[in-house]
Amino acid sequence: MSTPQQASNQDRRIDLDWVRILAFGLLIFYHVGMLYVSWGFHIKSAHRLTWLEPVMLVLNPWRLSLLFLVSGVASRFMLSKVRLGAFARARSMRLLIPLIFGMLVIVPPQSYLQIVEALGYPAGFADYYLHHYLLFSAQFCPNPCIVQPTWNHLWFVVYLWVYTMALAGVLLLWPAAADWIGERLAAVLTGLWLLVLPCLLFAAWRLFLAPIFPSTHALFGDWYNHADYASAFLIGFLLARQEGFWRNVERQRWLALTIAAACFGIFVLVYAGLLAPSSVPKWFAGSAYGSYQWLAMVAVLGFARRHLAADDGPVRRYLTDAIFPYYIVHQTAIIMIAHALQGSGLSAASEAAIVISGTALTCAATYEIVRRIGWLRPLFGLRMVLRSPAGIAQQQPA
Repeated sequence: MSTPQQASNQDRRIDLDWVRILAFGLLIFYHVGMLYVSWGFHIKSAHRLTWLEPVMLVLNPWRLSLLFLVSGVASRFMLSKVRLGAFARARSMRLLIPLIFGMLVIVPPQSYLQIVEALGYPAGFADYYLHHYLLFSAQFCPNPCIVQPTWNHLWFVVYLWVYTMALAGVLLLWPAAADWIGERLAAVLTGLWLLVLPCLLFAAWRLFLAPIFPSTHALFGDWYNHADYASAFLIGFLLARQEGFWRNVERQRWLALTIAAACFGIFVLVYAGLLAPSSVPKWFAGSAYGSYQWLAMVAVLGFARRHLAADDGPVRRYLTDAIFPYYIVHQTAIIMIAHALQGSGLSAASEAAIVISGTALTCAATYEIVRRIGWLRPLFGLRMVLRSPAGIAQQQPA
């Protein structure tokens, strides 16, 4: 049964606002964790925390797919308010302006400090920026060999814009596609089929595409990630207005959580090498990974719909606006603070606490400054603020 808030406002999903906020919030902790695990990252702490990898693996398979799914829902609601052309223009403004600004201003310190730590680059930031970052070519090969300028963590914005424009192109040719396909997809994903069929899809991507196309976030050739993220985006877009689907998600949340835990256990056993390294466990691991992706998303969405749909307070409204600027700034803050702490002799716990708190404060301060200065707002993905004749500030519609 719909909550009063859902029933009264079909174009605003409070629960999905919270899912987006929490997912981006976890991203800050996840990227801090990347300093301490064996996986590749732009810079590394002197500390290694082996116990942290299984914890991060709980989030790794589904956190980004979930964000693309929620973005698909938001795109559908936005499209219901404006014409297709206005929708494409608005999404381009909200995504491409922060992307270009981020690549030219926010991201360069990340690449500079990566070169400093990897190669001991002796010159200052200005020399690096003018003589290397703006050359539009691969630099410092073979290690780390990065194409500059680069988008680093802003790859999410690139991919989201590409999927949105591709979708707009389809809807230009077939305006009724979203409703027609969405109704039929919702009719298929009833009962337990909600848990089974998408698992097969995500498992297929993991089994057949991931071994051939490892993750690069370079847009071209990144076919496993495109299959994964575009699938999640389309599921969100097509089913955004199918109320029966969302009621079923809520009903299946406990079963989804239980099976997700079992799938994760299988995947971790193979990842840790506790099962014999043969093709059968690898096949099980790939299937378990893909299934865990979808089941974890269903569990998160189901519990959010049950417990967060009525929480429409000032904190939710503040963070809904703030979370995109936080995302733009957070990774640069993490890398700059972590680099400044190199050689400090701090324990891993103290170092991580400083990085987390410093990043949170940097993000908050940036947002508080940006939201008050009109020309800065679009650079960080915020809506323009218009002034009415009476002098009352109003946000420009997205």
